[in-house]
Amino acid sequence: MSLHCCCGRCKNRVQSPWFRQDRETGPRLPERMKTMKLGFYGAAHEVTGSCTLIEAGNVKGIVDFGMEQGKDLFVNRPLPVAAGDLDFVLLTHAHIDHSGMLPKLWKDGFRGPIYATRATCSLCEVMLRDSASIQEQEAEWRNRKAQRSGSGQMEPVYTLEDAENVLRLFRPCSYSQGVQVNDHVSIRMTDVGHLLGSAAIEVWLHEGGETRKVCFSGDVGNTNQPILKDPQCVAEADCVVIESTYGDRLHSTVRVDYLTELAERIQRTLDRGGNVVIPSFAIGRTQEILYFLRQIQERGMVRGHGDFPVYMDSPLAIEATGIFLQCDTDFVDEQMQREIRSGINPLVFPGLKLAVSREESVAINEDRTPKVIISASGMCDAGRVRHHLKHNLWRPECMVLFVGYQSVGTLGRVLVDGAESVKLFNETVQVEAEIETLPGISGHADRDGLLAWLQGFREKPEFVMVNHGDPDACEAFTECLKRDYGYRAFAPFSGAEFDLLEKCWISFPEGEAIVRESSGNAGRKSSPAFLELIETVEKLLRTARGLEGHANRELRGYTESLKKLLAKMEK
Repeated sequence: MSLHCCCGRCKNRVQSPWFRQDRETGPRLPERMKTMKLGFYGAAHEVTGSCTLIEAGNVKGIVDFGMEQGKDLFVNRPLPVAAGDLDFVLLTHAHIDHSGMLPKLWKDGFRGPIYATRATCSLCEVMLRDSASIQEQEAEWRNRKAQRSGSGQMEPVYTLEDAENVLRLFRPCSYSQGVQVNDHVSIRMTDVGHLLGSAAIEVWLHEGGETRKVCFSGDVGNTNQPILKDPQCVAEADCVVIESTYGDRLHSTVRVDYLTELAERIQRTLDRGGNVVIPSFAIGRTQEILYFLRQIQERGMVRGHGDFPVYMDSPLAIEATGIFLQCDTDFVDEQMQREIRSGINPLVFPGLKLAVSREESVAINEDRTPKVIISASGMCDAGRVRHHLKHNLWRPECMVLFVGYQSVGTLGRVLVDGAESVKLFNETVQVEAEIETLPGISGHADRDGLLAWLQGFREKPEFVMVNHGDPDACEAFTECLKRDYGYRAFAPFSGAEFDLLEKCWISFPEGEAIVRESSGNAGRKSSPAFLELIETVEKLLRTARGLEGHANRELRGYTESLKKLLAKMEK
């Protein structure tokens, strides 16, 4: 089977030495039974929706089960395993693009253990409940619209009850603690410095007297960031699955003075009577901004505005900040530990105001006092920040300050890219406010940071699988690993499977790009009924695959029934 060059930029087709084939019969399976393999199903050539399947013997589990955010670039193939047949989940960290579909997994029948660090377990308690509330509210809103138009009703992706149930499956782990998941799988977690409790997960797979070790990087953190420790290295692995969010770029080599940069932007905006709106991820980035703002106020770095008001308008961020303040100090860096020991509350300061209720949120924009507003979501695709954008984007005295990565297809990315107007709540809003980004602040390692983490292994891993990056980033990073550092590196698309015992690809499909209409239907969201149809067809396919070995008469009966249904659908 010929494959596209991993660089993705040339049209040549090359033969992969890691794919077995026969000239007449095409690709052939490894010579022994496929009892130890990896399957790539989420965040393959995309930045969100992480999900990797592990199989060893008769045991199956997944690493992460994240929600997709922003625009889908490629078709994601469904897991070939029913939720109820999965034996375990390993969770690298709490961010929604890694954990957000776990309640749906429960809804679909999963009942196994979910392993994560203690801090990740605590953060998921608030994040998954919050996400479930959003799903329920979204379904309620759509159903009100559907009722008026006579359309069908939709169910939420999952409910608060699903979230509560899946949280009971969490099993907290400590860093460096060996954990026996079952007879075939054991794990250990290492602090990777991306988010409170984030971990690279070492996985030992055992089958038929053989052992292979795979390390999943999760999201590798940036160095010298506030609150969190720098990423810790792992000693060894046969195969590494590594993210590539910033795999094609470098952070500035100039040491950024975050306090000065942030204070200057606040000073400029407050002086002209405007508000600084900071779209921020509720967990991680919001706490970093609070940490900076406390120091700015303590040092009087914004002049003429006293203890200027700072509103934290995100119930989720408020709960998460409490977890940051109450967590074991082993999870935070030395500087924050020293502050805590000296009696300083590192995330609280005069002028900080919390908006929990809807009424408190609405009141923020009724008050004309110049202020800082921190609100979720960080990419502006949901949450209360959209209301603050509606009230502030059209005001030239205001500033929208982005402090995190903005995925393609999100409102945040549209604003950063210079849109002159945007649509909010079915209303066109002119963009007159100053749009700014805070330089240098990133929770992700850049290309050199990823390389430094990978080179921390004592011996070069035999294989490196690159995921969790947009096409340019993951392909450029893969090519860099191969060309400049001699790694056997691959950037699989969704549906690829790799046999760890035979050390070859079982399948290595090319990406199926999502074609978007250019007509008036472009951008229109699929109806709930259509999405339910697709989900049912995918479930039918999984069920059909499980019928191998049934009586031929039975199979022919199913086939004839499906052919009749297909003929009806094609009319």
